[in-house]
Amino acid sequence: MALVKAFKGIRPVKELAARVAELPYDVVDSAEARKIAEGNEYSFFHVTKAEIDLPPETDPYDSAVYAAGRDNLRNFIKKGILVQDSEPLLYLYTQIMNGRAQTGLAAVVSIDDYIASRVKKHELTREDKEKDRTTHLDVSGANTGPVFLIYREDGSKRSLFERGAALAPEYDFTAADGIRHIVRVIRDRELIGAFENSFRNDILYIADGHHRAASAVRVGTARREAHPDFTGDEEFNFFLAVIFPDNELAIMPYNRVVKDIHGRDEKSFMNLLRKTFDVKEEGPKVPSKKGNISMYLKGKWYTLAPLFRIDASDPIEGLDVKILQDNILQPVLGIDNPRIDNRIHFIGGIRGTDELEKLVDSGKYAVAFSMYPTSIDELMNAADADKIMPPKSTWFEPKLRDGLVIHSIE
Repeated sequence: MALVKAFKGIRPVKELAARVAELPYDVVDSAEARKIAEGNEYSFFHVTKAEIDLPPETDPYDSAVYAAGRDNLRNFIKKGILVQDSEPLLYLYTQIMNGRAQTGLAAVVSIDDYIASRVKKHELTREDKEKDRTTHLDVSGANTGPVFLIYREDGSKRSLFERGAALAPEYDFTAADGIRHIVRVIRDRELIGAFENSFRNDILYIADGHHRAASAVRVGTARREAHPDFTGDEEFNFFLAVIFPDNELAIMPYNRVVKDIHGRDEKSFMNLLRKTFDVKEEGPKVPSKKGNISMYLKGKWYTLAPLFRIDASDPIEGLDVKILQDNILQPVLGIDNPRIDNRIHFIGGIRGTDELEKLVDSGKYAVAFSMYPTSIDELMNAADADKIMPPKSTWFEPKLRDGLVIHSIE
């Protein structure tokens, strides 16, 4: 079903890989990217967040930013910081965090598989963010960062990954955050063909990178319209991805903080919660089981256990983030649409519960909710049912680094 194939990757020269590679564009803001890249002329933020090279007041969506990103990418290639492989290859990308390893295949995937839902999504995209990535891709002419994809591991590809993992690493470095990154280049034509064929019957799932995937489809479709004689083999028909087996991945919770308790005092707020939840003081900061929610309010942690039956058979209704939205955020706190309501903020699980306490104790937020993490199976089941999960349902860690392998669509 899925068309996965080799491509001529554009990559850093070996000695500069660690200095080039950076976090995804949407994980840091402009100020953070400027600080990280300071003094590092090789930082890939010069490509993905090129506003760092322009005056600080520059709008990140200004046309000058996209042009600067394109020019910086071209200069990286011109200066020999990045070099394109001479033939289509595949790449094995391993990340190690706190002793846990996950290994994915870096390849390109057809936009037709996304259109036909053989690459399945589980969340909606935002028009402004999709437009941003579309413009960046169209102007730069390259997938500068990969879409994070998952497949259901059935054992059929295990030997292929083992053969790839036996290759000597092209890159092997540990980033400032302690994550180790290992990239191996697969040049063996037989192994490349075996990998490509192994995905023919697979459905792929987007773990992270919905905006990158959607923008690739936009750009590819537009270029097809501009070239009605296209064959389907042109590079704009494909987008860059790293494809991981589901059994090697882990999802962290995506926690929530809310600025106020909707004009209520603490007593009335707690009374409303007790209508649908068993509320216990001094509960754990992280829920001990699915269905429970940990809440931080006025310097105390509480455990909220539902008093109602959870419909575990429904791929969306049984999600903990959906339970929170339908029973607390919307009816009690008045947050009808968490995608656009500026009273709520989402905190990735990697930042821990200390961050929740800090935000509430500072007075910037009134209440925090620590969630039980969504599972990989829940994500894939929702996607299989063509359902959309609530926003910010999953936080994957570690993040794939941009700049290690780039795909030109020209």
